[in-house]
Amino acid sequence: MKRAAIILALAAALGACAKRTEAPTDKGVCWVVTQPDKTKPVKFSVLARDQAQLEFCAARLEEMRIRFLRMGGGRKKVVGAYQGKFLWVDSGGVSLSDYLEGPRFVALRRARDGRLAIPGVFPMEQKDKRNVPAEGAPNGAAPAAPASSAPAAAPQG
Repeated sequence: MKRAAIILALAAALGACAKRTEAPTDKGVCWVVTQPDKTKPVKFSVLARDQAQLEFCAARLEEMRIRFLRMGGGRKKVVGAYQGKFLWVDSGGVSLSDYLEGPRFVALRRARDGRLAIPGVFPMEQKDKRNVPAEGAPNGAAPAAPASSAPAAAPQG
C-alpha cells in the first residue's frame, strides 16, 4: 500500500514536469503548426501576418484546410497558433488551448450554413416540445389551461 502511494506520487511529480509546447507570442502573426513525427520537434510556419484578432487567424486556417481538401488532400484537421494560443480547426469548428498537449475548449462552432460562429449565437433545434407555446397563444405566453365543465368552488370562510 505504501509502495503504491510512493509510485503514484512520483508519477504525479513527473507528469507535472512534463514538457509543454507553448505557442509563439508574436503579435498579429498566424502560424501553422506541423509535427511530421512525434519524435521530431514541432515546427511553426507563418501563414499570415497583421491578423487583428484570433478569429481572423482561425479563418485563415479554415481557408487553408478547405484548400487542402479541394486539392484532394486527406488533412481534415489543421493546427495553428496565434499570440500564445493553439487553435485546432476541423469540420466541427475551432478549439483553443494554451498548450499543444493541454485540454481544449470550444471557441467557434459551425453554423447550419457552414460559417464559424460563437456557440450560442445561432439558434439550435428545439428537441423538447413541452415548452413550445400553444397555437394561437401570443409569443412567450404559456399555453392556456384546458377549460373545465365543473362549476368553480365557492370561497370558504
